[in-house]
Amino acid sequence: MAKATFEVPELTQYTEVPAIQPGAMAHSATFKAKEDFQKDLGFPGELVDDWQTKAIDKMGELLGKYRSLRVYMDACVKCGSCTDKCHYFLGTNDPKNMPVGRQDLMRKVYRRYFTLPGKLFPKLVGAEDFTKEVLDDWYCYFHQCSQCRRCSVFCPYGIDTAEISMAAREIMDSIGVGQKYCNEIIGKVYKIGNNLGLPGPALIDTLEGLEEDVFDETGVKVRYPIDEEGAEVLLVTPSADFFAEPHVDGLIGYGKVFHEAGISWTMSTHASEAANFGMFIGSYENMRRVAQRIREAAIQLKVKRIVFGECGHAWRVAYSFLNTLAGPWDFLDPRYPVPQHICEFTYGLIQEGKLTFDKSENDDKVLTYHDSCNVARASRMGEVPGGQFEIPRAIIRATCNHFYDMDEDTIRDRTFCCGGGGGLLTDDLMEVRVKGAKPRMDALNNVMQEKGVTHMAAICAICKTQFSKVLPYYGMEMDQILSLHQLVSNAIVLTPGPDDAEEDEDDDLDGDALDNDNKQENDEAA
Repeated sequence: MAKATFEVPELTQYTEVPAIQPGAMAHSATFKAKEDFQKDLGFPGELVDDWQTKAIDKMGELLGKYRSLRVYMDACVKCGSCTDKCHYFLGTNDPKNMPVGRQDLMRKVYRRYFTLPGKLFPKLVGAEDFTKEVLDDWYCYFHQCSQCRRCSVFCPYGIDTAEISMAAREIMDSIGVGQKYCNEIIGKVYKIGNNLGLPGPALIDTLEGLEEDVFDETGVKVRYPIDEEGAEVLLVTPSADFFAEPHVDGLIGYGKVFHEAGISWTMSTHASEAANFGMFIGSYENMRRVAQRIREAAIQLKVKRIVFGECGHAWRVAYSFLNTLAGPWDFLDPRYPVPQHICEFTYGLIQEGKLTFDKSENDDKVLTYHDSCNVARASRMGEVPGGQFEIPRAIIRATCNHFYDMDEDTIRDRTFCCGGGGGLLTDDLMEVRVKGAKPRMDALNNVMQEKGVTHMAAICAICKTQFSKVLPYYGMEMDQILSLHQLVSNAIVLTPGPDDAEEDEDDDLDGDALDNDNKQENDEAA
């Protein structure tokens, strides 16, 4: 078990509603963005003068721009349906991590400045002045929300805490109080093209290394191209896929699928990032700027289709916003959806009988599947409602002999978050992340005990990174989390091409020459 400076919750068979501990997580505040990070995104570098007035003005702007936000502020009747649905409340016991408690941080300010009763009789309607103390509470607790939207599934009025968190973060950014992790990452995309700050030459070198590794393992030349003009498909994948396990194993799987389908594809150094942290901070302007890079790359490389790799919030932004943020896409082939998820792509090939698998290659694993929040509750996949649930599972069943779902109340649209989404995947929030993962860890532990599950697959870069980090805190192994296309990579049967035969002949000739050289050296030595 990983060492912790905080108390790690004990795993239980059932995730029970805890006794509340007011202020239990009030000490947890993520690092604030430095001036340079703020200004790169068009925000003030530090808390501005007259910040209260400017924050209230910004709230008024958002209330006028997004009618849903005003509805969410007015609709709540405190019915309690959401109180025990947030993994952060279940893991931390802090009532301000109840969805209604977190919403009320904004709702009290809204009532004070934007409703008549709140202006005249603030105490009677629970209205509060927007003080520095309240601002500090906003910064603390709105960065303990992963914007997973699980609470909205159970809310009878459909109140979406994710939208409220996004609005709160946008208000804070607008007055100079931004989060270091998200804002620094967005700045890296603008300067270099991806979240991790990986320059083009590093990406090219990585992909060349993957080609060599795959050939050494399979004897088949699978290409991992980048910046190749005229390819049919532009693959846009999270930058974690370029170097970190288990992400890179998924990237290897993508390449094998494209190879076997005989479809030309490429990645782009200009748009080498699928993720869009602009959504996490509620800034549609920054979402648009990041999305525009994909459009620019697609035009520059003259592709016909765009396929997104395994990343949850990248798919949410792509599915829900890409056409309005970066469209129109009328220069692409109209026969294909814009965009398309890599799971849709692979599943379609399976349905057409174009991929062959040896499922026994995954027999060393007993699998379960984690539904990533932004895929499960904020998007669709394929042409059938619920495809975002069925398509990944169909791929697992096509590539593996042993698969079991976790408890029904913890998967599909009721899935528990990994605990690290929404811009919380930073070490300064490790306590929040570990405690927020507790409900998912309970469900995983149960299926491990009951069905002998050894590994969990996911199709989200943040989920995979989060689980790699938190599994050891609960006495599990970090390599129990896998990319879904890692399973595809293991099981796919590759068809050698003509170049592979020539390569083998060259290897044989090189081997014969080496044998002759060795024989001559031995003769001379004798």
